[in-house]
Amino acid sequence: MAEAKKKEKEPVNVVHQNAQWRETVHKEQRNQKIYTNYGINPYKKIYSLTGKPNSAHDSADGQGDAQFLETFKRSQEMPQQRFSFPQTEAQEIGWDYKPLMDEPQHDRRLHHQRKWTEVTQYMEAVWRADAEQKDG
Repeated sequence: MAEAKKKEKEPVNVVHQNAQWRETVHKEQRNQKIYTNYGINPYKKIYSLTGKPNSAHDSADGQGDAQFLETFKRSQEMPQQRFSFPQTEAQEIGWDYKPLMDEPQHDRRLHHQRKWTEVTQYMEAVWRADAEQKDG
């Protein structure tokens, strides 16, 4: 029984370990995508600060990155200009914000003009008097 409990550990096989390591590295390299085109996130708000007045590199005008400027300009556009249809359920509400028909100004069913009656004229005079009294 004492012999059954004492199992000897198998010696480490360096060749097998190296083969497993090579296979792991090979799988990682096969799926690896190296990204080297770094830039500023155009969708993040940029808070620019003024530079030092006597600094040469702050006042030097350089070439602008055309691709970044185009991406930044596109990020500032309204969603209706960027996409042809809503991208989320929340964008569906109000996506077509233009009226379906031109509303005539003389149609009383659609336009409720401000009407002056004796009561509204009186209250307007009272409110103006109160405002003048508070100011002066």
